[in-house]
Amino acid sequence: MNFGRQVGEIIRRQRELAALPMRQVAGMVGISGPYLSQIENGLRAPSDQVLRNLAETLGIPLDDLMDESADDDAAAEDAFKEVIKADPNLTAAQRRAILEVYSSMVAATRSQRQTRD
Repeated sequence: MNFGRQVGEIIRRQRELAALPMRQVAGMVGISGPYLSQIENGLRAPSDQVLRNLAETLGIPLDDLMDESADDDAAAEDAFKEVIKADPNLTAAQRRAILEVYSSMVAATRSQRQTRD
C-alpha cells in the first residue's frame, strides 16, 4: 500500500530520538506494537485520532504529520490517475468513468474525515 512512508519515517525517527521502544510508544498511544510497526513502515494509514495521539506522545506538531500525510495522499491520487489514463486496455469513456467515480469517492472520504474532526 505504501501509505505515509514519510509520516512513518518521521514517527520512527522521533521515537528513536526519544529512545522509546516501539512497545512503550504503542502502549502510550493505545495501539498494538505490530500496528505501530506497520504505520512506521508505511503499510497502514493511522486514523486521525491515532495520528493525534502519536504526535502528542512524541512531541511532534500534528501539522507536520498532517502536511506529510496530505502530500502522500496527493501523490497517491496522482499516481492512480496516471495509471488509469495510460492503460491501453480502457477506452476513453471507461477512463473518464473510472476517474469520475474515483474522484467522487475521494471527495466523500475527505468530507467524512472533516466531519469527524
